[in-house]
Amino acid sequence: MMKIQAIVREELLDAIVERLLLIGVRGLTFGPVKGTGRTAGHREVFRGSAIQVAYAPKMLIEWYGPDDEADGVMRAIAQRASTGKGGDGRIFVSYVEEAVRIRTGERGLDAV
Repeated sequence: MMKIQAIVREELLDAIVERLLLIGVRGLTFGPVKGTGRTAGHREVFRGSAIQVAYAPKMLIEWYGPDDEADGVMRAIAQRASTGKGGDGRIFVSYVEEAVRIRTGERGLDAV
């Protein structure tokens, strides 16, 4: 079983989720996150004043599923999240040893 975590731009979340649903992916988890990457913040103009934005607002998408579906999930996320500019985000892939559904006690892929 695989776990994919993607940190992407907020404004691209809907397009990414739409693409994942089109290829049959179910069971996504996502939420807001903040952080800094190589750019370590940037300047924006708000009501005529320049302000330093230290943390970039992003969205974290998580997916858990079979090994053979992981490559398609990664490609779909990368395709929709790419703008060609700095700050597009990252995709992390890791193995999950076991999952347990709390309500029923099911284990393995049935618990995902």
